[in-house]
Amino acid sequence: MTEEELLKPKSFRDTVSTVEKKTGKRKWIYALKPKGNLYKYRNILAYIYLLVFFILPFVKVNGHPLILINVVNSKFILFGKIFWPQDFFIFAVGMIAFILFIVLFTVVFGRLFCGWVCPQTIFMEFYFRKIEWLIEGTPTQQKKLNAAPWTGNKIFKKTLKHILFLVFSFLIAHTFLSYIIGVDELLRLMGEGIMENFGLFAGLVFFTLMFYAVFAFVREIVCTTICPYGRLQGVMFDKNTLLVGYDYNRGEPRGFIKKNETAEKAMGDCIDCKKCVIVCPTGIDIRDGVQLDCVNCTACIDACDEVMLKVDRAPKLIKFTSENLLEKNEKYKINTRAKAYILLLTAVVGLLAAIIYFNKNIELKVNRAKGQTYTQQGTNIINLFDSKILNKTNLELNNITLTVENLPDAQLQIIGTDKHIAKRQDITKNTIMITLPEKSVKKRSADIVFVLKANGKVIDKSVSKFLGPF
Repeated sequence: MTEEELLKPKSFRDTVSTVEKKTGKRKWIYALKPKGNLYKYRNILAYIYLLVFFILPFVKVNGHPLILINVVNSKFILFGKIFWPQDFFIFAVGMIAFILFIVLFTVVFGRLFCGWVCPQTIFMEFYFRKIEWLIEGTPTQQKKLNAAPWTGNKIFKKTLKHILFLVFSFLIAHTFLSYIIGVDELLRLMGEGIMENFGLFAGLVFFTLMFYAVFAFVREIVCTTICPYGRLQGVMFDKNTLLVGYDYNRGEPRGFIKKNETAEKAMGDCIDCKKCVIVCPTGIDIRDGVQLDCVNCTACIDACDEVMLKVDRAPKLIKFTSENLLEKNEKYKINTRAKAYILLLTAVVGLLAAIIYFNKNIELKVNRAKGQTYTQQGTNIINLFDSKILNKTNLELNNITLTVENLPDAQLQIIGTDKHIAKRQDITKNTIMITLPEKSVKKRSADIVFVLKANGKVIDKSVSKFLGPF
């Protein structure tokens, strides 16, 4: 079969993979459990993912959760670093970096994220689907069970499966909530009882049922239809994008072949066993070409490799490749453009990591008092400043000092108090009076550097202007 014949519309699927072509009804996907090296790697990654997901809320740094995304109270903690509304620019940079990352990652690696680390795929394929296989059996057994009348055995299996689905959905809902309000607050609210926090309980029930509905009934439709990232793939792909593809140069024309059979028959390596279709969690035939429904889970690669070895053919009839490489029948290589994108991705992630790392939990801001210039009192020049100490930690700091670094003759006095404190999770405001001998004032405006110290250690600095008569 020529490339032109393969590209004819009749050679490709023209209907949604999860919809019956004649009736328009939902076509339920009964995916066969994959076997192979790639599936083993996905299993390991999934177990690590699930372990991190459920343990992370309990991890604390300096008394704070490692990650907290409290949208309601505008409080965010990333890797122990606290962000307030004043740090919105960091959020803006993060969003730009995230969008850029998605675009560049997709252009280079396609839907690799969807098949390997997307929460929807991880939960569906490595918990819910496995529970289904364990209780209801293989796809053939599942079909027979669904078509069978409601006997005691069927009621028991269906009830057990959906109870486990609900329990895990309940755990997912609680875990997501712990990322929003913190695990300590969640445990405290749970201890108070349902009626004292009925709104919270109702929200948990709602999200539990939502997760249950997604994983028990909606399933692959999230990936093929609902997810906006999946829908945007078409405008991000090009002919060099990495994808899971069928090597039609090797595989066509399809037909049954036996092990050790000679190449006298003008047949390709594909024996049309449809194993790649049976294991696909979105129900597509990868041999139909590039499709948005493909989430690059690589189940078809493992399935096809297993068959190729049985019929004494080379593996990787289905493989990671690109459209250009399939047309040229070459091996996949990272081209210069992809390398440039990867470097840009690394730079973006590095920039965001640096911003998060260097963000301060205690900040000092000193500005000139509004409407004030200077006051001359005898041989001294006096300036007034407004200071703000942002303490994002849970500790109230009483042992802090504020000094002037670059003007040794300056005298600092806090108006209304004799010491600086930094209230926990608050902004402490004070008015500061700086007195400087007239002889030390050399020009009309000079930099003045304020230094905030705690236990003798410099915490932060702030620069303002000291005004004089010259």
